[in-house]
Amino acid sequence: MTESRPFVHEPVLRELVVEIFSTVPAGTIVDATLGGAGHAAALLESRNDLRILGLDRDRNALAAAQARLAPYGDRATVHHARFDQLATVVADAGAANQPIVGVLFDLGVSSPQFDDAQRGFSYRFDAPLDMRMDTSSGKSARELVNELDASTLAGILRRYSDERYANRIANAIVKARPIATTGELAVVVSEAIPAPARRHGGHPAKRTFQAIRIAVNGELEVLEPALDQALEVTVPSGRVAVISYHSGEDRIVKARLRRAEDGGCKCPQGLPCVCGALREARLLKRGGWSADATEIETNPRASSARLRAVEKLPAPDEVQP
Repeated sequence: MTESRPFVHEPVLRELVVEIFSTVPAGTIVDATLGGAGHAAALLESRNDLRILGLDRDRNALAAAQARLAPYGDRATVHHARFDQLATVVADAGAANQPIVGVLFDLGVSSPQFDDAQRGFSYRFDAPLDMRMDTSSGKSARELVNELDASTLAGILRRYSDERYANRIANAIVKARPIATTGELAVVVSEAIPAPARRHGGHPAKRTFQAIRIAVNGELEVLEPALDQALEVTVPSGRVAVISYHSGEDRIVKARLRRAEDGGCKCPQGLPCVCGALREARLLKRGGWSADATEIETNPRASSARLRAVEKLPAPDEVQP
């Protein structure tokens, strides 16, 4: 078995994340996508009265995070869990004794996962198709590619990557089965796309690999429940921040945080609310934040990043008269 590369990852929008959590009360921040713990370490460095409760479904990431956070002692704990298990981890960790003052999500796949050929995430290497963030459970990309019918495959490509040639690609995949490696899949996808379309927009298999990865890991299905849990466990004046990297993620994040702000109010704009909607949070910035040119130059992954954040409001019965 090929040894995995060290899990080294440059966190996107690090300084902005630190700024967003700079005014929260003392307590615990849940890093729901811990990765290599770049954001977590920066938050711990920024304030001595903060703790980190880190979650990740990738055991390689957890090992790297534990090593990086070791100097902070009991101020940081890590758990092998998917982020839609956030509320359970918080309860099991006894975090009720330490208020949850923030939750951070840095979505998508990290650079070390892409760069480790044996993980099967990238079309840049010819390696076994896998794409699972947690390699101990769930179906791999190889199983999905070789088992799903053309209609289902095409639906995945359209839903998760807006692939224009979804039907052509899906039919080509079915015809070429069995497909065992990333290299084989990349060739099949590339040849299914018309030659003129292959000349622009990056690698022709980029959208297909993204869509299959999202399907393998259930990334969009678990996102809204995770956001619900994050808003539920966070105390008033705490904050929830989410970094997303593609439109599917960002649509879900935008809609959920907007609903947290307006409570799902159906009343005409400009008139007092009479429908009983309850606001959970306030948006910190409409439209969110993007990386500046300097960061993008040093960390190209930041070019597609969008950060949105809210501050938790007190429940109505907690508001002072």
